[in-house]
Amino acid sequence: MRNGQYLRYVALGDSQTEGVGDGDDVTGLRGFADRLAERIAVVSPEVRYANLAVRGRLAGQVRAEQLGPALALRPDVATVIAGVNDLLRPRFDPDETAAHVEAMFAALTAAGTRVATVTFPDITRIAPIARPVAPRIHALNERIRGAAARHGVALAETSPHAAATDPRLWATDRLHASPLGHDRIAAALAQALGLPGSDDSWSRALEPIASTATSGVRAAATELRWAAGFLGPWLLRRLQGRSSGDGRAARRPELLPVGIPSIGT
Repeated sequence: MRNGQYLRYVALGDSQTEGVGDGDDVTGLRGFADRLAERIAVVSPEVRYANLAVRGRLAGQVRAEQLGPALALRPDVATVIAGVNDLLRPRFDPDETAAHVEAMFAALTAAGTRVATVTFPDITRIAPIARPVAPRIHALNERIRGAAARHGVALAETSPHAAATDPRLWATDRLHASPLGHDRIAAALAQALGLPGSDDSWSRALEPIASTATSGVRAAATELRWAAGFLGPWLLRRLQGRSSGDGRAARRPELLPVGIPSIGT
């Protein structure tokens, strides 16, 4: 940091940080990390940005694969967001998952990096079929809050706000943010970091849309289509020991000026 400005921003995480849901592998991904980098660039035009995230990674994999390269880049600001892939696994251990996240908080803050993270919204509000994971989300959030407090990590509390589970903020797979959702995450992190010009508008509800009555049968059919189109393939990959991130690498592994297009892998 020079003259109060961030000069090196590094993002660590999984698919959400990679930008899935905001663009695609053909046209390129954007995502909240890109959007946050752009917000930092408004006040720190010389900032350079790297994104080490890879979809499908568990918290322990993010720590093992990304923490070392991140420290080598000597960031003065970093985002660390991981754990969602863990809580969707059958043998989820909130203490183990949070320990990996906290280890990243500890290493980065000890190196003088300003770190920011988020709490996770309850996705069961938009995907009722996933209701059994709700206690896991709450358990992980509580541990993230504690770890953030212990290490002075800036925390964007997205979980308490009803707006976070507005379907318009989520992609059709209900697992990743939509472009609007990614923009709101970036705004939340900007406020947590105290960037000039940031405020709490990200937490406010969207304008209501005209509601249409939905029968129980139609709602059930919608859930079944979602399960067949997104949940089923995800479960199949788990059973086969595969990940959506197999064969992929970070799309922006080096610090580059904000505005230079990242190259998808």
